[in-house]
Amino acid sequence: MARIMAVQPRAEINMTKVSLKCGVLMMLVPALTLAAEQPYPVKPIRLIVPTSPGGGVDLTGRVLAKALIGIIGQSVVVENRPGVGGIPGSEFVAKAAPDGYTLLVASSSHVVNPSLYRKLPYDSIKDFSTISMVTRTPSVLVVHPSVPVKSVKELISLLKTHPGKLNYASAGAGQASHLAGERFKVIAGVNMVHVPYKGTGPAVVGLLGGEVDLQFASLSSVLAHVKSGRLRALGMATTKRSSVMPELVTIAEAGVPGYEAGSWQGILAPAGVSREIIAQLNRAIVQSIEAPDMQDTMRREGSDPAGNRPEEFTAFITAEIQKWAEVVRSAGIKAE
Repeated sequence: MARIMAVQPRAEINMTKVSLKCGVLMMLVPALTLAAEQPYPVKPIRLIVPTSPGGGVDLTGRVLAKALIGIIGQSVVVENRPGVGGIPGSEFVAKAAPDGYTLLVASSSHVVNPSLYRKLPYDSIKDFSTISMVTRTPSVLVVHPSVPVKSVKELISLLKTHPGKLNYASAGAGQASHLAGERFKVIAGVNMVHVPYKGTGPAVVGLLGGEVDLQFASLSSVLAHVKSGRLRALGMATTKRSSVMPELVTIAEAGVPGYEAGSWQGILAPAGVSREIIAQLNRAIVQSIEAPDMQDTMRREGSDPAGNRPEEFTAFITAEIQKWAEVVRSAGIKAE
């Protein structure tokens, strides 16, 4: 006798498959929800400093890392990846996983590099997520005591009377101190000779020794020499007076409207980090910056604490890239 087999209707078969799929999905939902709700951070964070140990960028990274540990509850490991213009360290972060565990201590070179180098291995805006600025270190116009001027107006008058007679030191072609000098020349309508040194330290030593006449230096690098009288400060290169030396007028106040120059440090992450993680990091960084201990440390080094929102930091970086591109182009500056 032939075996009679029951045939399940096609509609019932399809419904069975749908039921199985729904069942599997329902089983996966708790696991997916748990993964999505996993707290951040759950492991140490790497803070990449794209310069050698010992400089201002490195100091900012280390002070911030120490402050963050008590806020986020995880270790923050500072890792130096030095290289020309901070490019190797920046590239490392740009290509890191966008999970919030690899961050960059960016500085002024980040906004100047797009104009100095024909091709970078990353896009300074598109390949990064902004988190917050941390500090701003104003540049200060200082002269050797032998220069017969005591104000910005007197310096401009001297430069216009004797074009090219005075020279100014910088930490190297394309560095913040060089760009500050070139911007001053353009806005004030004066001429002076650029003398590049190999670093901030040698430039300050050259100025102290009278090899050069003046310098647009980071306040932290010359503050002690100004206080001792070995250098004379004429004006701060900021839009408002520095909290470190509130008695010193700004260069804009002193007769060069719109003039501003200086360095800064801030924290970036790879592009693609979630908004939630960016917001969490921003809150932690701003809280760290507002701590009295960190503010005291930064001000002792001549820097002003400067936390802000991610969108504000993005707008700042975009504007800075455009501003310094004009200076680099008009002065014909090329990377060394």
